[in-house]
Amino acid sequence: MDYRQLVKDCEKGNAAAQKQLYEHFAAPMLGICYRYTKSMADAEDVLQEGFIMVFKNLHQFSFSGELGGWIRRIMVNTAINYLKKNSRYQTELLFTDTVLHPVSNDDPEVSLNAKELAELIRQLPPGYQTIFNLHAVEGYSHVEIGKILGINEGTSRSQYARARALLISWIKKSSAVNKNETYARP
Repeated sequence: MDYRQLVKDCEKGNAAAQKQLYEHFAAPMLGICYRYTKSMADAEDVLQEGFIMVFKNLHQFSFSGELGGWIRRIMVNTAINYLKKNSRYQTELLFTDTVLHPVSNDDPEVSLNAKELAELIRQLPPGYQTIFNLHAVEGYSHVEIGKILGINEGTSRSQYARARALLISWIKKSSAVNKNETYARP
């Protein structure tokens, strides 16, 4: 696909080009939006808002990187803004500076597929989920996360540690349950 021509056509307001761009990127971007929200309806709202931002700012894309990466960043920022302004998430999107007990660096000895892990991440409280996704999935540093969310870098680190510890605990419990079920089967 010739992205340069597609972007130029989109900038001219060509509806067919805009539809093609949307259809090409909508599915993977919906997955990104879903990682940050608690329902598919919310994820679809974020996706729509995100594509409005994409088309509004397409003139700023400089082709110095991948178009998909540029759109992905817009989707992540749109998801975070959605969480900040949506009253259902505001009360749950709390970031605290409280001290934590140390978190082990040992990985649990279980194997999870990506879908199972994604579902566990979605069960995290929104604050933990957001920071975990930004750091572990999107690759943002804690300094960058702090700037994005308007929080202290240390808060980002502690929330990430809490999210990670909670996920490890859930994975270990899940592994123990699955192990017991395996032995209990005739």
